[in-house]
This record gives sequence, C-alpha cells and structure tokens, in this order.
Amino acid sequence: MLESLSALGSGAVTYLVPFLFVLTIVVFFHELGHFLVARWCGVKVDAFSIGFGPEIVGFNDRRGTRWRLSWIPLGGYVKFHGDDSVASSPDQDALATMPEEERSSAFHLKPVSQRAAIVAAGPIANFLLSIVIFAAIFATVGKFVTPAIVDEVTPDSAAAAAGFQPGDVVEAIDGEPISAFSDMQRIVSISPGRTLEIVVDRGGEPVTLTAVPELKEIEDRFGNTHRIGLLGIQRSTQPDQVTQVRYSVPAALWEGTKETWFVIERTTLYLVGIIVGREDADQLGGPIRIAEMSGQVAQLGFLALMNLTAILSISIGFLNLMPVPMLDGGHLLFYSIEAARGRPLSERTIDIGFRVGLALVLMLMLFATWNDIVSIASRS
Repeated sequence: MLESLSALGSGAVTYLVPFLFVLTIVVFFHELGHFLVARWCGVKVDAFSIGFGPEIVGFNDRRGTRWRLSWIPLGGYVKFHGDDSVASSPDQDALATMPEEERSSAFHLKPVSQRAAIVAAGPIANFLLSIVIFAAIFATVGKFVTPAIVDEVTPDSAAAAAGFQPGDVVEAIDGEPISAFSDMQRIVSISPGRTLEIVVDRGGEPVTLTAVPELKEIEDRFGNTHRIGLLGIQRSTQPDQVTQVRYSVPAALWEGTKETWFVIERTTLYLVGIIVGREDADQLGGPIRIAEMSGQVAQLGFLALMNLTAILSISIGFLNLMPVPMLDGGHLLFYSIEAARGRPLSERTIDIGFRVGLALVLMLMLFATWNDIVSIASRS
C-alpha cells in the first residue's frame, strides 16, 4: 500500500494540475451562482473564496466583497453579510445589533423565498455549467454515432437468454426510442437486474424481447473498475458504420441537457442501489480518486478533461442538494420548514442541525478517502 501511495505522490504534478483546473472551475461557478443571485436580491457579499484557510491572494471590489484564493483547494464559499461562518449560519448577536441601514443587505433578514433562491442558485449553476460544456462539445466536435445494430451476441449472456440475434436493430427500450448503439448502452448500463422490454427490427418485422441486464465489473484503460449493467451485445466495428454528427446550437443545448439528466439519473440509481443493497459503496470516491481521474483523463486531451469537468459539476450540484445541514440542501430543508411554520426554527435547533450535518459530511469525506486509498492499494 505504501508503495502505491508513493507512486501516486511521485506523479503528483501530473494529477494535481488537472485536478486543480477541474475543481477550480466547478467551485467557481457554484459559488458564482450564489453570488449573482445574492447581488440581485440586494444581499451584501462579504467574501468570495476559492478554497479554505489562509488567503494566498485577494482584492476588494467596489462593493466591498473580498475576492480570495485560499490555501486549501477543496471547495469554496460565499460569505454573506450577517453570516457567522462560511457555512452561512446566522450570527445572531451581529444581526441583533446591526445598524438599520445595514439590515436591508443582511442575508438572514431577507424573505425566505429570496434566501432559498440564493442557496439553490449554487447547484443550479453547476447543472447549467455542465449543460453548456456538453453543448459546446456537441456543437464543435459532435459525437460519433454507431447504429444500434447487433453484430455479435455473447454466448450464455443476458442477450443470448433473451433471444437476440446478429443483425437485429434495436428500435426501443421500455418505449424509449433508440437511434444509436450508445442510447442502448446508456439505458442498459443503469438497469442491472431490471427487466427491460426491447423492440428490435428483425428482417423488417418488429420483435419484442425481454432481457435482464447482468451486473458486471469492467476495467477501463487506466485499470479502474466500474460496475454496470451489460446484455452481452457487441456492435459493429466497421468504419463505414460510424458517423460523426455535429449539432446546431439549440440541438446541442438539448443534447447537453439530456446528457446532464442522464448523469443525475445514473447517480440517483446508484445511491438507491446502495440503500437497497444492490450496489457496493466502494465506488464512492473522494479527493484522491478525483485527482487521479483528472490526471488520467488529462492524458486523453483537453476535451476529455472538460467532459470530466461537466460530470464533476453535476456531482457537486447533486451532492449539495442532499438534505443535510451544512450543505445547500440542508439550508433549503430548513427554509421549507420555516415557510410551512411561518417562522424560523429555533437557534438551538439550527445549531444542532449544523453539528449533525458537519459530522455527516466529515464521515462521508473520511469514508470516500478510505475508499480511494483501498482502490489504489488494490491495483499495486
């Protein structure tokens, strides 16, 4: 294990630069979402920080916001006027003694609807960033499309058991039209153990097949293991079967939205799978694995790195919407309760919630980091 960690450390620059590039973009746009909506709502922003801890460099803008780059590059924060901490917990003493002219710009004295909009803007900005990145790739480079034609069926596979034959053209899965082999892969990959109704064209006649994708472990070119659903179908590798499709800007934005939704759907199904015992939690990764993946993907080129940036942006947005105090979703949960009750929760309740949330976030980080270490050690 020590040798594996040492090897990772020896290539730290290879991993660190792409990791910081990806994480800085994702964190900046997340916090920018909070910042812009706060400004629109008339909230004074005391600080906008990329990273935590001591400041490396910074400056004050004309509205008094301190823009900071800090030493610990594992996130960031926007500190609103009246906040007690970077987690945006209220400073009750400061709010109670705040001069009247400042109260209109204090975050915690704004209507609950505005506070909710400001908090939700961070994750929404992450999703919008991913849509724009995907759309830019689809509009400029496009994507390579292979028809959903079955070229080969693996013996003793789920596809063989379902009755697939070479030459079948997959037209729909559970009523969803299929226009490319990748469309079929997306649905199958997130559906292990689930019965799928698949319509194929066989010699000009529609045939309905019932298949249950098997949960399989596959290894990528970098040695990382992934668990996905597989049918056991291979597509044609003939060059004349592959076409490059570029999209107009509106179509690219729609494709980017669908791509973003697919990542959200896959993430949700994975988390549900952990809860019901269908998936293992060892696939959860932390900062070490993200850094490792950034370095690996950077070797494939800038476009691949931007694709990873989009996926990580979705993950950060999704994670922050979890109803856990300390996260944006926890704040939104408190605001929902406040809106229903007609008054805020007590200071003690909020304080307990933040303590519990901090404990949960720290435990998740420790668990994910342990997974990272075990994953690296297992490949030594």
